[in-house]
Amino acid sequence: MLIAFKGAPRQSVNTRNGSMALLAVGLLAFSTSASEAASRKGWRDAHASAGTARTFSGMASYYGNEAGNKTASGQRFNQHAMTAAHRSLPFGTRLKVTHGSRSVLVTVNDRGPFIRGRVLDLSKGAAQAIGLTGRGVGMVVAEVQ
Repeated sequence: MLIAFKGAPRQSVNTRNGSMALLAVGLLAFSTSASEAASRKGWRDAHASAGTARTFSGMASYYGNEAGNKTASGQRFNQHAMTAAHRSLPFGTRLKVTHGSRSVLVTVNDRGPFIRGRVLDLSKGAAQAIGLTGRGVGMVVAEVQ
């Protein structure tokens, strides 16, 4: 990269060197933040996606002890309903969640999971329907319907 300082003949060498150093630090900071963002996206893609934008996979868990409390969407949590928590999908999104050979249709009505490496929190009813309650966690594939 070549940067010329035209029209500044009276500027001392030290001032020009200081300006160049400040410019270099600014460019370095910008390029570092952009590469960090790309690496975070890369981690997410490597650990939580599996195909098209409408399909993702990863570890899922379930929850059920919060019966009666309000979810992030404002609904009362029903542990027997076919619902799920996801970090960013819009409330009301319907997902077909498959674990092994069993599938269930769930509706996103809460936020979570808040444990790194997990992509969904299922209600206890949904987890029982696909056989996830034995171990508590399991690999699932979710498809937006």
